[in-house]
Amino acid sequence: MTIPADDPRLAPISLRRELIALGETDRSLAASLRSGVRARPRRGAYVEGPAWRAMSGDQRYAVRCRAAYQQARAGVILSHASALPFHDAPLWGLDLSEVHLTRVDGLSGRREAGVQRHRGEVDDGDVAEVHGVRIMSAIRATLEVSMWGTTEPALAVANHFLHRGDFTAAELRERYEQSMVHWPDSVSTDVVIRLADPRIESVGESRTLYFLYRHGFPKPVPQYEVADDGFVAFLDFALPDLGIWIEFDGRAKYERYLRPGESAADAVVREKYREQRIAQLTGWRCFRIAWEDLADPERLARRLRAFIEAVRAERRRRLAS
Repeated sequence: MTIPADDPRLAPISLRRELIALGETDRSLAASLRSGVRARPRRGAYVEGPAWRAMSGDQRYAVRCRAAYQQARAGVILSHASALPFHDAPLWGLDLSEVHLTRVDGLSGRREAGVQRHRGEVDDGDVAEVHGVRIMSAIRATLEVSMWGTTEPALAVANHFLHRGDFTAAELRERYEQSMVHWPDSVSTDVVIRLADPRIESVGESRTLYFLYRHGFPKPVPQYEVADDGFVAFLDFALPDLGIWIEFDGRAKYERYLRPGESAADAVVREKYREQRIAQLTGWRCFRIAWEDLADPERLARRLRAFIEAVRAERRRRLAS
């Protein structure tokens, strides 16, 4: 994918040494920060103040990454979570307190002033370039995140790239086994690779899949198709043997599928009709999960188990009657 040149993540950055060479002083730079004319994403790096204040947290992280990259001068690649903004990948759940740079000069890695420098070897195809910034490829960054971060956010990253078609599940495993299988903290990578599925369409769905895995529920079928006489629906997750399906309800889900002239309320009514039609065709019941549910997974697991037991009891009553 290509990031437009006017994207906030690519906002112009001026380094202190450059501004001093143009006649600025530390006093004038400090004054520009106080007035809001400039902002400082990290020490020694400046951007336009209004542009900085308009950025989201993820966009600001991308600018901080570029600033650290520029300050490093040469011999580094934006890696791990720091490569993801430039692949337009999700950053949910990842630690954005540090910029990750992989150095290819053979020197050891170290941590300094909000920057984690890693030492690493790169293989053919591991490095890409976006507007003059060298970044790890989507597949390499995914594997790095799976080892450096936690499993749930890494799964969201892997599913994002798989769904978009940046690489296949087979290619992900092959790249892992090629040279990264013996890296430290690679145990969680095996879980990510086993769970990753190109049918998963969003971070919320990735989190739902991980929730089901962590709490011992049967493996669901993502994007299960139900069709009848022109009606077609794809279920987020189907559990046919249990007679239920699961839908992740995020705001973006309703906004994404709004029809021309339709309000969010209209979309909700249409979704209720869709649910009724699916229930009639399959005989299954729907269990809905929202962002706030995933904030308390233990409580959600109890609710889902109770729901499954209620469906089982209902099916037993029907068979007995």
